[in-house]
Amino acid sequence: MVESGTNRVVTFGEIMLRLSSPMGYRLRQATSFDVTYGGAEANVAVALAQWGLASRYVTALPKNDLGQAAVDRLRSLGVDTSHVRRRGDRIGVYYLEHGASQRSSRVIYDRAASAAACLRAGEVDWDEVFADAVWFHWTGITPGLSEGTAAATAEAVSAARRHDLTVSVDLNYRAKLWSRESAREVMIPLVEQSDIVVA
Repeated sequence: MVESGTNRVVTFGEIMLRLSSPMGYRLRQATSFDVTYGGAEANVAVALAQWGLASRYVTALPKNDLGQAAVDRLRSLGVDTSHVRRRGDRIGVYYLEHGASQRSSRVIYDRAASAAACLRAGEVDWDEVFADAVWFHWTGITPGLSEGTAAATAEAVSAARRHDLTVSVDLNYRAKLWSRESAREVMIPLVEQSDIVVA
């Protein structure tokens, strides 16, 4: 059980810039876009902070105004961003076309070589990150971004176990990121070290 105060929940993943065409417009018709920031793990950190729980988000963002805007947004919602690494010049982007009537929503991703996707094992001091934490949450999206993020996720899960944290995972399989075979090979050892699995 996590209580408000210093019992901190840590999440790790990629926050992305979302560009949405106006309601009723297809992406190819849009002349302007609505801007917001989000990602599976960031959304968890924000929700926890809004419920009065201490949350920390770990990621990498570029050293530019887009990266700073994402950090500012997280901070404004009460999330600790003290372990956000600043590197590179790319933030992951996705374009959203809202569905209308019988037409479903459509998403186009542009996240290759983003700051978060280029994270590697050894770049985050997980002992420091977890020093005041009781819970670590990750998803199947992060290890699917690259071999480097898969290694970084494995390192994080191992450190969380070493610190005796509760570890939860949202499997969140994304076929656009990796094959089922690749996901199975990477995910099974990590899921086996997790206490709570959301499928």
